[in-house]
Amino acid sequence: MDTQLWVFGYGSLIWDPGFPVAERRIARARGWHRSFCMRSIHHRGTVDDPGLVLALDRAEAAFCDGVAFRVAPGAEAATVAGLRERELISSAYLETVLPVETDAGPVEALAYVIDPDHVQYCGGLALEEQAGIIARAVGGRGPNREYLWATTAHLAELGIVDADLAWLAERVRKLA
Repeated sequence: MDTQLWVFGYGSLIWDPGFPVAERRIARARGWHRSFCMRSIHHRGTVDDPGLVLALDRAEAAFCDGVAFRVAPGAEAATVAGLRERELISSAYLETVLPVETDAGPVEALAYVIDPDHVQYCGGLALEEQAGIIARAVGGRGPNREYLWATTAHLAELGIVDADLAWLAERVRKLA
């Protein structure tokens, strides 16, 4: 029986997984897109001035390129517990298992996707509006703009193109 645990990272998990990693693979999740569609009231904003964080938002014809992480053997339970504490802080994400494609074949990966019925969901915001929010918001883990810039830089290092994030990074630099 295969007991390997894979985790799909598409935002901060790419550059800060927070768990022991045995293997990394560039991966693609079909039917989802990476989007600043979740208001952040803890990590990158506050209740009074929410920031925005990335989530996987359902979009049938879309795909999201990210990283599939194979968790180091023996660290599976602690990894899931840590991810739940980190990602499910406000229940805006749904924990799910997604099929993701890698060059070495498909894997089933634990992923955190947005709940479109949650009060923090804000899909469809114009990029300019997103830029304004990201430029000013600050939360418990620091300025929202640092989250955007770190994610964009790490995607670029991996050769992953995300035109919306690249545009946002440049626009926020001008606004900040």
